[in-house]
Amino acid sequence: MSDGPITALRGAVAFLTRLPVGGGEAAWNAFRERPYTIPVVGYLIGGLAGLAFFLPAQPTTVVAGYLVVLYGLTGITHADGLADIGDAMAVHGDRERRREVLKDSAIGVGGMLLLGLTLIVLTLGVLGFAGTDAMTSVRLVIAAEVGAKLGMVLVICYGRPAHEGLGSQLVGRLDRADYGPAVLVAAPAVLLAPGGSTPALLGAVVAGPLVGAVMLTWGYRSLGGVTGDVIGATNELARAVGLHLGVAVWIVF
Repeated sequence: MSDGPITALRGAVAFLTRLPVGGGEAAWNAFRERPYTIPVVGYLIGGLAGLAFFLPAQPTTVVAGYLVVLYGLTGITHADGLADIGDAMAVHGDRERRREVLKDSAIGVGGMLLLGLTLIVLTLGVLGFAGTDAMTSVRLVIAAEVGAKLGMVLVICYGRPAHEGLGSQLVGRLDRADYGPAVLVAAPAVLLAPGGSTPALLGAVVAGPLVGAVMLTWGYRSLGGVTGDVIGATNELARAVGLHLGVAVWIVF
């Protein structure tokens, strides 16, 4: 079928990465009805970016390789959304004023600060395990990526659109029942891990929905709903938080 799961997955890959998979209107429409495809793409992104941990190099070089592959693969769309959210957080005014700031293509101090801090936190998180066992590192990166995508799905399924735009094409079409399949898709990121790393991977995955809940709450209070920028910012923040939480749990257990 033209609008089946495979078509939806192609739409998800086209939306979340820069891979030349075709996409098109049919794929986009199929993807919007099947949010469980979003964490599926998380496995793909995490797995490809995680190949950097097999490099025979110093940890700093490995981290640089991971970041280059990650953003070369995913592009800057979500990072741009994060910067826009930073500007909206910094502005003084009502919801309408914040929504106006989101539409401004220029990046202000708030956006640069939030984007810079998130990249630093992400880099430090990866440095926490770079140079250790490569397979464990890859599993942790995949878990954080899948968790970040699960956070995006939470925002999409539980949110309401703040205004017309890209976000409104995703948000408001689905309900909370659509979140369950996405959780099931994300479960293997934890369940298929060796016993010793299971708590760390669970922490990395759970961070995504936690960040998603925070961003959803902020969106309602500050914007009156969810925008595409809120969805993108959730992805970037959840990835960074997930890696740190995963490492923290790894150390404890």
